[in-house]
Amino acid sequence: MSGGSGMTGASAGRVIAGTARGIRLIGPGEGTRPLGDRLKQSLFAILEPQLRDRAFLDLFAGSGAAGIEALSRGASRAVLVERDPHAVGAIVANLAATGLADRATVVRAEAVAWLDAKGRSAGPFANLFLDPPYTEPDLLVTSLAAIVAAGPEGIVARDGLVVVKHFGGQTVGAGVSLLQSVRRERFGDSALTFYRWADEVDA
Repeated sequence: MSGGSGMTGASAGRVIAGTARGIRLIGPGEGTRPLGDRLKQSLFAILEPQLRDRAFLDLFAGSGAAGIEALSRGASRAVLVERDPHAVGAIVANLAATGLADRATVVRAEAVAWLDAKGRSAGPFANLFLDPPYTEPDLLVTSLAAIVAAGPEGIVARDGLVVVKHFGGQTVGAGVSLLQSVRRERFGDSALTFYRWADEVDA
């Protein structure tokens, strides 16, 4: 885990709701895409019904904005996984600023390797937010494959929701083996695709 060395203090937006509402977050600098307020508001309006008192996983966490928003809104705990040391430093600083560090675990690791090695023991999570770099689309595919390999109640709870943030022009499959797309939202150049376990969708 890194300290804040090398951080630029770039803005990563603010916490929209909950105990840390209005607190501004710092970003690790160039190369990260902050979650816009409109996207964040829409995302958490959908996640809200199964967010409180349950676990949240923020993969490719960047500034940690998604995991911090979840904690602010009442998630019982959050795991934030990020490979970049400057981003990890920003996450640690943001958790301290919001007073939410006691319910957060920050992991510096490659997301897919962490899913394979630690995902099952850390889960299951009611909500998983996945925001891989747009320049590395294969990470989206391999991350979803690791989630599917763990099965329901492995990394993601049987009633859990997996949300993928991706480039709006990118085609993301409606079905990924045991996961089935249930919703898609477009926000400018970005889009969110929501997945549930197929047996939960068909029930």
